[in-house]
Amino acid sequence: MNFSEVFKQSNQLCKVSPDGKYLATCVQYRLVVRDINTLQIVHLYTCLDQVMHMEWSSDSLFILCAMYKRGLVQVWSLEQPDWHCKIDEGSIGLVSSRWSPDGRHILNTTEFNLRVTVWSLCTKSVSYIKYPKACQKGLDFTADGRYMALAERRECKDYISVFVCDDWHLLRHFESETQDLAGLEWSPNGCVLAVWDNSLEYKMLLYSLDGRLLSSFSAYEWSLGIKSVSWSPSSQFLAVGSYDEKVRILNHITWKKITEFEHPATIVNTKAVVFKEVEKRPVVGSEDLSIHQLTVDNSLFSTQSKYEITQLPTQVPVIKPDPDRANPKIGISAMAFSADNRYLATKNDNMPQSLWVWDMQRLGLLAVLEHTAPVRCFVWDPRRPRLALCTGNTKVYLWSPAGCVSVNVPVEGSFQVQSVFWHCSGSSLILLSKEQLCLCYMETEEEN
Repeated sequence: MNFSEVFKQSNQLCKVSPDGKYLATCVQYRLVVRDINTLQIVHLYTCLDQVMHMEWSSDSLFILCAMYKRGLVQVWSLEQPDWHCKIDEGSIGLVSSRWSPDGRHILNTTEFNLRVTVWSLCTKSVSYIKYPKACQKGLDFTADGRYMALAERRECKDYISVFVCDDWHLLRHFESETQDLAGLEWSPNGCVLAVWDNSLEYKMLLYSLDGRLLSSFSAYEWSLGIKSVSWSPSSQFLAVGSYDEKVRILNHITWKKITEFEHPATIVNTKAVVFKEVEKRPVVGSEDLSIHQLTVDNSLFSTQSKYEITQLPTQVPVIKPDPDRANPKIGISAMAFSADNRYLATKNDNMPQSLWVWDMQRLGLLAVLEHTAPVRCFVWDPRRPRLALCTGNTKVYLWSPAGCVSVNVPVEGSFQVQSVFWHCSGSSLILLSKEQLCLCYMETEEEN
């Protein structure tokens, strides 16, 4: 593994272009576009205010920069650097902005969720969609970019509208059987829309493209319900994580539960491997120290760590949540399937230092990765079954079926990794600290 030099960024705004050729970062009110291979600056744009959100168009030709405080969106072109576009929502305000899948329309949600405004870059026309619902995930596009589902709230009821993205005409409009819809998400093949209720009621609804209710699933009543939802890339499985510390897997044929994954405090499963991070501080003698090392070489004092396999049975560190506070730190808050559908990674909020990896072929626990600090972020390699994660310290962690490794980020100063994401080729990993970024290059099979 090799590491690049460190670059500045603000608000964790750093995105690789969909074609994988460029890396865009925001530094306060500047947008910097670099060549991903050389990391040389190819474009530098100046926005009117500090950027709060940045996003590439699907064809990698345009970049959207949103300044929510001023109700402004600016769009920049890579092909024609002199061309630019400014969208001002005015006094109605702006809370979110995103591209449509064709990369030629921008969808702005105004303050108080009064409406969604669809702006066309080609014709400069404007369309309005009323009553969008303010919820966790109220708008989603199919993977092929043909359809958009939008959650709406009117007359104290939840509705779902399905639009055709070519000309934004309404294809279907139907009432949702939810008390208070919390989110919706298309299956990767675009055939099924998963809709779930807020945490006060466990209800998962599955609709077809034409608005028919295919199935509804409820695991229990009178307790906090769904906390996270994830489709497998093949659309065969729908994983539903909930506040009872379990993940339930629904199948795509009957939409019934095929299994549930529990996250027990004591692991006795003999087929699972528990990796525990063990820290060891390097012993430094006085003769090893010089003024130069003290000022420059931070790695001299950085804590090294490695994973050790723990004998079973073993206890997983558990934090007791405060029952008097809202949104208790308990239950499955994050899940992700590997690109080949083979593995599922989950995080249980009251076991924040542990990451669980499940084998979807034998539907059982495969590995538990236990760390010295809470897991901040985890993400699968888009090309192979390899998982990267970080815990807010100076290390990046990697797991694959072959084992796992802890790697110190060897840069000057303190680089505390807050989040990570992969390049679309899986050849490199982008590491973000609070105000900096660094690229980590993987050794590919060809080099080996």
